[in-house]
Amino acid sequence: MKPVIVVHGGAWAIPDDMAKASVDGVKSAATAGFLAMKRGGSALDAVELAVRALEDNPTFDAGHGAVLNTNGEVELDSIIMDGRTLAAGAVSSVKNIANPVSLARAVMEKTDHIMLTDRGANMFAESVGIPTVPTDALVTECERKEWEKAKKYAVGVKELFNSQWGHDTVGAVARDCSGNVACATSTGGIRNKMVARVGDSPIIGSGGYADNLSGAVSCTGHGESILKVTLARLILFHVEQGKGAPEAIEVSLRYMGDRVQGGGGAIVVSQTGEWAAKFTTERMAWAAVEREVLWYGLNPKEEFKETLTQ
Repeated sequence: MKPVIVVHGGAWAIPDDMAKASVDGVKSAATAGFLAMKRGGSALDAVELAVRALEDNPTFDAGHGAVLNTNGEVELDSIIMDGRTLAAGAVSSVKNIANPVSLARAVMEKTDHIMLTDRGANMFAESVGIPTVPTDALVTECERKEWEKAKKYAVGVKELFNSQWGHDTVGAVARDCSGNVACATSTGGIRNKMVARVGDSPIIGSGGYADNLSGAVSCTGHGESILKVTLARLILFHVEQGKGAPEAIEVSLRYMGDRVQGGGGAIVVSQTGEWAAKFTTERMAWAAVEREVLWYGLNPKEEFKETLTQ
């Protein structure tokens, strides 16, 4: 089977001065994940690698560049899931781990659990040799200024999400040469969130889901809305009912908008390798690689392609 990967950098009102960096970031991450599969890596390897690239890129709200909570602290959430076995690993409210997606994979592979949180997640990270970084190392000067601005005007998280002050999640889905699918999602959450608030990203069936029998999904958007409709699983339900990947996302996002007035986006790859990236927010940076062609976009109904350069 031909490998396929799709990556997103978050669905929100991405300002013009961040547009190019956002698109460049997802293109680079998608390419890295695709090439890993071409070299024989698994879908699981590809999504971890792609999300790590986005976590390391301060343009995105994950790892380096994460937003701050009401106390001015970074708290990170992530999930990774293997569609072959339904194994999953997740972490939430992690404070000083640069790549939470790799910690989530360690939870999946080295414990009997699916999710670890806060202090326990950090204790586990130390026990398996995952390095910590000073929390301040994850905070950009730009984010510190935006947080001060939000605090000064007492802006709530819903208003933040619907403005250019909002910020969001990163994620990846892939199908490898063996036909196995996987997903990974990672986030710093929503700026000005309450301490220890956990959104959809690390929650199985909401922020992401992967099953070889249907496909893999990674979601992005207003976390509380995504949780209420278990968006990732809802999208795959529609795939299972026979809908194509683009329609499955569109129907699910429409339902979320109608039912709980939530905006967001998602990427999906089905078991057949059909993929889609759709959103109801102003913008979402996304990229996909299939058959040596790199596809990408930012604005609604926008789709560009170029031959992959290795």
